[in-house]
Amino acid sequence: MADNLTDLKMGKVVKLNGDPYLIVWSEFNRKQQRKPVMKTKLKNVKNGAALDKTFLAGESFEFADIQRKKCQYLYKTDEEAYFMNEETYEQFEIPLDFIEGSLPFLIDGTTIDGVFYEGKVISVELPPKMVFEVIQTMPGVKGDTASGGSKPATLETGLVVKVPLFINEGDKVRVNTESAEYVERA
Repeated sequence: MADNLTDLKMGKVVKLNGDPYLIVWSEFNRKQQRKPVMKTKLKNVKNGAALDKTFLAGESFEFADIQRKKCQYLYKTDEEAYFMNEETYEQFEIPLDFIEGSLPFLIDGTTIDGVFYEGKVISVELPPKMVFEVIQTMPGVKGDTASGGSKPATLETGLVVKVPLFINEGDKVRVNTESAEYVERA
């Protein structure tokens, strides 16, 4: 049993009423003079049913027994993303709604951890930070500094993040995959 709200993150699998639920979205909230809560969107691993659940501070929950295996992202269609197990070279697909939070970070050939429950793949876990190329942003101007401000930049996956003013098209940047925020120039 676990009872720390900050352990409830995207990609984790929690058991509710004996069924495993994948956390596809989570948001931590703390308001004045109230207990903190973790709002989540869950998807039942067995039947795909969606559920909104708010976990309260002090509430106990249990994580499901899962396995992780190194996998490589291959491509996606309108409904599914395709991966390959790097140990067995077996290919498998995951419905896009099971990994919607990870999609903006997936590039063909990216190595990730596949999350398996009872031999069936249910989700993917990304590395905490990943490197992407900036494909579109406003040009930098002489005098722009790291502490001066920020501007939007479109990455090679289509994700838009705020970057410092000195970042130009073609630069590689490191992005935090949990918060989708710029970390540093790579």
